[in-house]
Parts: sequence; structure tokens; C-alpha cells
Amino acid sequence: MTAELATVPAAQQETAPTPSAMRRALGAFATGVTVVTGLDADEPVGFACQSFASVSLDPPLVLFCADHSGRTWPRIRKAGRFSVNVLAEDQTDLCARFGSSRGRKFDGLDWDLSRWGTPSLRGVLMRAHAEVRAVHTAGDHDVVVGRVLGLETAAGPRPMLFFQGQFGVPERQDVLSDAVAPGLWGWADPWD
Repeated sequence: MTAELATVPAAQQETAPTPSAMRRALGAFATGVTVVTGLDADEPVGFACQSFASVSLDPPLVLFCADHSGRTWPRIRKAGRFSVNVLAEDQTDLCARFGSSRGRKFDGLDWDLSRWGTPSLRGVLMRAHAEVRAVHTAGDHDVVVGRVLGLETAAGPRPMLFFQGQFGVPERQDVLSDAVAPGLWGWADPWD
């Protein structure tokens, strides 16, 4: 069974999509969920991030995107090293903690310091420890390219996925939704 893609009327094709149209359309691309962490003057910091990808195998490079208006990314950038912690399906509490702009995210949280000097969250599916190699300004975000210093993986639970404005992928997918529920966590939200 295939879904029919909606065509955009010619009059609308001449203007750039609105942020809500971008969110609605790009919500059809399921992503994993990560927490990017770093140390700033020995204080652990981090933020939830969906925009993470492998860039190159040789040399080993990854990227993530960070909102300009966030408070955490500048602190990680100054430190020069970061870890990307890939969340498991049952770690919605970690996602909520690091997706919020309120509170100290590491208060009362068990975590470890990696041998690369970056905070490692417990129970995650994978960790990529990296150093900042390049930062490219792209609209309201920075595209951060990091050289991977080390990887840690764990067998186990399923990954946390974000799809059409919610966590997980529903059983029925034959129709793409045009609506994203208001107030839900989304890829364009400033998380830190």
C-alpha cells in the first residue's frame, strides 16, 4: 500500500514554507533522539537533540545541529569536546530532563565521566565521544562537525524515535497527518 503525497498548489510554491509547514512536513521523517553533553569548567551540561548523523567513516566524523538561542551549546563549544548519547525507547525521562529549558539537568542524575572528559549518560544505546572540528552557521542553527575520538555501544532496548510530533511510530502509517499537536516537543523547539 502506498500513500499519496499531497501536491502543493502553484501559488504556494513561490513562497518559502512557514516554520509550521516545515515542522508538519519534516515530521514525516522519523529520527532518533540524543542528548549532547559536555563539560564547562567541570560542570556537566547537555541538551536533547534530534539532528544527529554520521558524516564520514574515514576520518570518523559526526554532526549535530544546535539552536543559536540555546544556552548549552555555547558552553559545549567552549569546552571543545562533546558526547552524543543515543537514547533508548524507555528513556523519555532523560529526554524530558534535557529537553527542558528549566532546571539543572544533571541534579540528582547518575552519570559517568568518560576517558575523553565528557559526561556519559547511563543506559543509553550508544555514545560517540568527539571533539569539535568545524561549526557552520545555517539559518537559526549551527551545524557542528565533530571528529570521533571513541565509540561505546550496548545491546539491548529499542531506540527512542520521534515521528509526526510524538514519540514512537504508530502501527497505522498509510496516511500522513497534516497536523502536529500543539505544545508537543518538536525538532525546531529550542531545547536548552
